[in-house]
Amino acid sequence: MSMRKKNQTVKNKYIICALALIIAASLAGCSLIRSAATGENSDYVVLDEVPEWSGEPYIEVNGNRPDFDKDEIRWAEKNAAAESEEKEPEIFTEMDRYGRCGSAVACIGPETMPEGERGSIGMIRPSGWQLDKYDFIDNGGYLYNRCHLIGWQLTGQNAEERNLITGTRYMNTQGMLPFENRAAEYVRSTGNHVLYRATPLFRGKELVARGVEIEAYSLEDGGKGVSYNVYCYNVQPGVKIDYRTGRNRLDKETLPETAEAEKNDVETEAGSRNGREAEDHDPVPALEVPSGVTYVLNNNTMRFHRTDCKGAAEILEHNRAWFYGSREEAIEAGYVPCGMCKP
Repeated sequence: MSMRKKNQTVKNKYIICALALIIAASLAGCSLIRSAATGENSDYVVLDEVPEWSGEPYIEVNGNRPDFDKDEIRWAEKNAAAESEEKEPEIFTEMDRYGRCGSAVACIGPETMPEGERGSIGMIRPSGWQLDKYDFIDNGGYLYNRCHLIGWQLTGQNAEERNLITGTRYMNTQGMLPFENRAAEYVRSTGNHVLYRATPLFRGKELVARGVEIEAYSLEDGGKGVSYNVYCYNVQPGVKIDYRTGRNRLDKETLPETAEAEKNDVETEAGSRNGREAEDHDPVPALEVPSGVTYVLNNNTMRFHRTDCKGAAEILEHNRAWFYGSREEAIEAGYVPCGMCKP
């Protein structure tokens, strides 16, 4: 045998071995995971084929049919039937070199539903994260949320960085949450299981996802109870987003009718609080702060306050947390200084 033919034979053996490993990995459930790469190179939703946002928070894709294959459904059914110690209810993609998340998949059932209260996620900074406010956005005015791909109410996964992306308040509550709730309500009412996958789609090297594809399929009834495939737009009415960096500005063309059109800049917390204080002259009881506390955290607005700040005393108890570290450590954990007391 010639040296060229011998080298080709060895090369062919390596190719066959590689293909065998790929097939084995797929059968083991790895096909459930999609990369964080751009939608242009995806075998699933292609960003170039997604219509421009036209005012609705989501659209149906693939005829509203989830794109799970037999091996993926078999993985979920095996998980649903497994004993607790053998379960692997979630699989997360490792983040890419830009710090972006890929798809997250879960086999949701009554046993995966969490109990108790959700903890803080303020220490997580997803790719493209920015702290900007607009007065026409609800829940404190913050444009971005740390959006769970697999919602906390489904599996109890909380401060898992591979499960959190930078998403608008609009996408989080109007786009993703209704479908998360639909899966959760089905599981609670039937005791059955749902195969659930959320895939953020990025364009090129952009740090903020253009949107999230969500698929769900109920297992025990073959999709009769839950079956959908939707694309949720990562947009915010009234805001123009630079997806490369997460920076943003007012967009009067898409401003909600209820918003004041003359607003042309990001509102600071100090400005919003000054407006409220003009109408509120009632004294605020002093806050009883434990010994050693350096700052008071607001887990809703992600601000930190001096212990004697009036804003700290006004924080609702379920949003309040004590901090014992330095100013730098508070900032590193994802909090920003109060605009009033300037800690």
